[in-house]
Amino acid sequence: MKHIEIRTPPSLGHAEVRIIAHTPEAARAVAETLRHCFASTEQRSYPGLDGDTRLHLTVDTATPAGPARSWLTTSKTRVGTSAHSDEI
Repeated sequence: MKHIEIRTPPSLGHAEVRIIAHTPEAARAVAETLRHCFASTEQRSYPGLDGDTRLHLTVDTATPAGPARSWLTTSKTRVGTSAHSDEI
């Protein structure tokens, strides 16, 4: 049976980020990199079903800093991009 989770979208100008990694250290490294680019909430970590680590945080995309600002101003949405097959 597939678990379906109903989530409320983050507020305007924010994005919810979910990191799944083999180790807690790897998940924290990705979260730290995001924090250099965006203001964020405290991370919340959970053990995964397969022994992995799941880390969740919310980032403020309205006021990106550093590398994210320059990337966001030059990036464009690609046509035909969609969610991964395991995402709803």
